[in-house]
Amino acid sequence: MTDILLINPNSSKTVTDGMDRTARAMLPAGLSLTTACLSESPATIASDEDVARAGLGVLGMARATPARVVITGCFSDPGLDLLRAMPDGPIAIGCQEAALLSAMARADRFGVIALGPASIPRHMRKMRMMGIEGRLAGELHLSGCSAEAPMRDPGAYALIRQRAEELGQMGAGAIVLGCAGMALIRARLEAETGLAVIDPVSAALAQAIAALQGDPAFDFCAT
Repeated sequence: MTDILLINPNSSKTVTDGMDRTARAMLPAGLSLTTACLSESPATIASDEDVARAGLGVLGMARATPARVVITGCFSDPGLDLLRAMPDGPIAIGCQEAALLSAMARADRFGVIALGPASIPRHMRKMRMMGIEGRLAGELHLSGCSAEAPMRDPGAYALIRQRAEELGQMGAGAIVLGCAGMALIRARLEAETGLAVIDPVSAALAQAIAALQGDPAFDFCAT
């Protein structure tokens, strides 16, 4: 059994590899990590239908790959409720929930950068469910770029930086990257904007590690 199963609900190898690099850089000695994607999903999770279909795929992969912690690595948290409903299932962590909670630990108000306009209503529903919409300074989008673009396209990065600066002007002290495909740009964006920047993959991994550190089966002090 792997300790942490990090599932990319889309089919992009570029995004999956970036998530894996981010996660392994944080992983303490003594913990195992398995990273996988859903090959039947689109390369970018864009619509509510994409999220619903990916949620079933996340559940199926979690059943097929037993793990102590399962992370659904998409900002819409596909399959999170299904994972939490599994009898005797794993600890289930969603990237969106983890990132939003991390942002509120860093600043009074936060902003979110979404890939496209269709994602914003879905993100807002989740924030209302969490009861945190009063802490939101605003959410801006990137006009529908792909999940891979932030890692490959200088133009996409430039737009992300512009959106981060705009959100800062709107009162956001922390910027949440609204796609797991943005994981590798976090440090650069934070350095260039002077704002706290929250990567959902890193936030979810931090919560997973904290959960496992409380498990007596792991002795991190000995590693």
